[in-house]
Amino acid sequence: MKKIIASVAIAAFASLGVTTANAADATLALSGGNATFGLDPAVITATASVPGTVAFSAAGKAISGCETVATTTVAPFVAKCSWVPAAAGATALTGVLTPTDTSIAKANSPALNIKVGTPVQGVISPIHMYVDTVLASGTSGALAPRFGVSCAITSEYLLGQGIVFRVYANNADWGGAVMDSSNTAQAYIEVSGWPTKIPLSYGNHSGVSFWTGVLRTGTANGQYSTLGLINFKVTMVAKDTTTMKVLSTKLVPKMVNGVRQVDPSTGRTIYDRVSYYRSVSVTPALKGATGTWSSNFAAYSQLTLYAVPK
Repeated sequence: MKKIIASVAIAAFASLGVTTANAADATLALSGGNATFGLDPAVITATASVPGTVAFSAAGKAISGCETVATTTVAPFVAKCSWVPAAAGATALTGVLTPTDTSIAKANSPALNIKVGTPVQGVISPIHMYVDTVLASGTSGALAPRFGVSCAITSEYLLGQGIVFRVYANNADWGGAVMDSSNTAQAYIEVSGWPTKIPLSYGNHSGVSFWTGVLRTGTANGQYSTLGLINFKVTMVAKDTTTMKVLSTKLVPKMVNGVRQVDPSTGRTIYDRVSYYRSVSVTPALKGATGTWSSNFAAYSQLTLYAVPK
């Protein structure tokens, strides 16, 4: 009786065109790949339903050294690839599994869409910038009495509040010197959908100095009122310069507790070599560098304007 049932089952599978190999098609899934551009390799992990080898690709191109990576021989069948991204930004990682059992067809993984990290700071050499936003004083609107504390750092604003952009910048051409009003030709912010540039001014704010620009939001004439994400770009242009500070070294007498040290065997003063910046002439003048900064924070922490809740 058992033999008859088994024969019937096999015949049924055959009549449907289903084979045992098809009934056990291989699968492959990728995970990991959380990389930062320019740093150590990221590990991509492939998990297969059967043992075999995995070919890893990024943006449709085979990853060098990961063209044929064997899985483990026991479940879960895992293969790993050390990946060095060629660029920052979004990319798709994929894998192809070739099973050890040749009767099983190859399997393609679903695409693993990731974003390769890039520094938040402005990185357009030689000007390096960092930007944040704080609540301006003089806030208007229905919630101003409760949410009107100035200088609170935030990226979320309600219509009627003022946004103060704070910009901090250094110039590598000048040995990392701070960019201030004495050496900066232009400094401004452009907001998408806003017709005029917001000028940045450099000044002292309760004992610390940095660049600031203000965007007033609201429904009155001359106020910004577009709700949602605020896309903006900061631009700074350094002045042309005919002199600059360069890193140098010099010899200075070695001092211990205010006493100059002498080599007892020769009677000569002992010197230390120390670094310092010295000014040199530059001919022709060094063209002032231009640096830009656009927010690349995650979308949920970018600058956003909301309507006042009802």
